[in-house]
Amino acid sequence: MNRNARLMQGNEAVVEGALAAGVKFFAGYPITPATDIAEMMAARLPEQGGVFIQMEDEIASMGAVIGASVTGVKAMTATSGPGFSLMQENIGYAAMAEVPCVIVDVQRLGPSTGIATAPAQGDVMQVRWGTHGDHPMVALAPAGVAETYDLTVRAFNLAERLRTPVVLVLDEVLGHMREGVVVPDPGALEITARKHPVGNTPPYRPAADLVPAVPDFGAGRALHVTGLVHDEEGRPSNNRQVADALIRRLHEKVQRAAFEFTFTRSWRMEDADLAVVAYGSVARAAQRAVALAREKGLRAGLLQLQTIWPFPAGEVAALARRVRKILVPEMNLGQLVGEVERAVAGRAEVVPLSGTAGRLHTPEEILAGLTRRGRPGRAVAGGRMRVYRGR
Repeated sequence: MNRNARLMQGNEAVVEGALAAGVKFFAGYPITPATDIAEMMAARLPEQGGVFIQMEDEIASMGAVIGASVTGVKAMTATSGPGFSLMQENIGYAAMAEVPCVIVDVQRLGPSTGIATAPAQGDVMQVRWGTHGDHPMVALAPAGVAETYDLTVRAFNLAERLRTPVVLVLDEVLGHMREGVVVPDPGALEITARKHPVGNTPPYRPAADLVPAVPDFGAGRALHVTGLVHDEEGRPSNNRQVADALIRRLHEKVQRAAFEFTFTRSWRMEDADLAVVAYGSVARAAQRAVALAREKGLRAGLLQLQTIWPFPAGEVAALARRVRKILVPEMNLGQLVGEVERAVAGRAEVVPLSGTAGRLHTPEEILAGLTRRGRPGRAVAGGRMRVYRGR
């Protein structure tokens, strides 16, 4: 028996992965179905020399995370859709000020309060475009508990490497599902440390990878941290050229490194002419659907997206050159299928399989979507299939 094998919930895997990555600060506010993360952090983080604080709301939680991070510690929060909405302004601040942090969004059915205990994938576009203005975004979406542990560690590594907010996108099914996880020995994990400046380099002067080595607040150097457009010294600027260069660099530092974290997994794609593109918990049902399709003699395969932002367009475009049809099942009304269509660019048929009933697609529904003729997407509703004629 492997002594490192443990039975974990997805939310617990977030906590253990974050601790392994070196998190030292958590600020949050209770919200279903993410509250388990805060509760476990309240118990576990002080044992590791860290600080847990429950704030008065999600706005303050995100502000506290930013404040902790600029002092040099790894910081995070966890929430669900309504709380994630409240965090958006400060997420934009973190992107502009280049503050590393991790936000976990355990999605539930919406809009508004929706059904707090029902799973959904309705925050996908909010993750990308929830805060205003042009900004980069990195978002990872695990499909299993072990993946959740692994991608939590990677989320912290990416936040530190790129000095940007990183969102880990779960859903209620994954947050509360239990699976076996083999926890790596601490020395076996690759952990990224924050870069620190050498000499008197201006704090926001980018290195060759376009990421500045900003000094820690309180480390002995004057540091101005602002959400305003700023120059390399961190001073606010109304200069249009400074603004253009800064905003373009914030995007380019992520795009240039995207090959490092475009995580995807393929299953039974060696000879496939039908494919499912899925992410999160839906990818689990899709894997079973592919197995059922193979039993029927259909050459079906699965491309699971673990990175959803930046969208892995290259991988999807390559897939479209190999197959004739791509099915995109989502627990929403089609938030990512448009990105798939953009990448496919007409090389293959793209069919949405949308669901807003607050439950996971069944493998049989995904199989039916693979074999059905015609363009209209199908929405899962009340345990049966109905035609959905728009997105």
